Amino acid sequence: MTNILLYALVVLIWGSTWIAITFQLGEVPTAWSLVYRFALACAALFAWAYIRRIPLRLSAHQHPMVALQGIFMFCINYALIYQGTQYVTSGLVAVLFTALMFFNLVNERLFFGTPFSLRVVTAALLGFTGIVLVFWPELDGLGAGGEPLIGALLVLAGALSASLGNMAAIRNTREQMSVITLSAWGMLYGTALLTFYALVQGQAPGFDTRPPYVLSLLYLSIPGTALAFGFYLALIRRIGASRAAYSNILFPLVALGLSTAFEGYRWSLWAVIGIALALAGNALALTRRRAQPAAIAAAEGAGLKPAVAQAQAQDRAAEMETEAAAQTAAQKSRSPNEKTPP
Repeated sequence: MTNILLYALVVLIWGSTWIAITFQLGEVPTAWSLVYRFALACAALFAWAYIRRIPLRLSAHQHPMVALQGIFMFCINYALIYQGTQYVTSGLVAVLFTALMFFNLVNERLFFGTPFSLRVVTAALLGFTGIVLVFWPELDGLGAGGEPLIGALLVLAGALSASLGNMAAIRNTREQMSVITLSAWGMLYGTALLTFYALVQGQAPGFDTRPPYVLSLLYLSIPGTALAFGFYLALIRRIGASRAAYSNILFPLVALGLSTAFEGYRWSLWAVIGIALALAGNALALTRRRAQPAAIAAAEGAGLKPAVAQAQAQDRAAEMETEAAAQTAAQKSRSPNEKTPP
């Protein structure tokens, strides 16, 4: 599966979960809805691994980092953002969560020594500006009292938690673990902590048996969590966390498209300009240096069409850049007396 297809699937699935989440709000406490969502996704991943005979065993030193990824990515992140949405509008949540791109840039630099790229920073600024313009009518509520500020800080904290989960994912994917194995165990740890969080809040674990709740829960659990997180982790492995995070710019745009079709959303000139900037930022973030002719020739020699050969050669070039950055960071982290293995 090509990087572009993975990216498109992540955007389309997570962009459509916004509408599904609206059917989860109501009788069932939010914390328990999250527990049900991740528990079902976790069970589906373990079942799939069993059916496909995918190894699920992790070593003793791998479990702590996988648990860290699960707690930051599948628990703290969602708990903080769901809490934040009680105080601010969904548009402001969409704008604030784009901070994930900047958190990833800084954290990759701090944890792995990944250098800043002018292209990547410019793309982040374009995407952020675009999302601000799209949701500009909803942003004037931030200064109206203390609650919007509390909500904004909670969402930003959620984005930071997601970024730390991304950093753990970078570390874990370099262990050559299967994405299914990584997602299944990470969700298990995250679901366990979410269950503890729900119990501490003193909320009874209710359930809504009506079709809208059940069907939306199934959609959020299987495509919206089990599949989407698997695709996203594969993207992190292939193109890095900074570039994978640009998909967050397009989620609300997909949601707006669905809202136009089903909820009568009306577009403004600023929204159109904002979408153009967001798309330009994504295009800038995802474009790469032209693949070397030798790589393309090798792919064509394997019987691929020129266009397919070009795409696969570019994907491999991106993977090699990511691997080179990982090796550089690993070499820097070695002690002076440690020898490089042959």
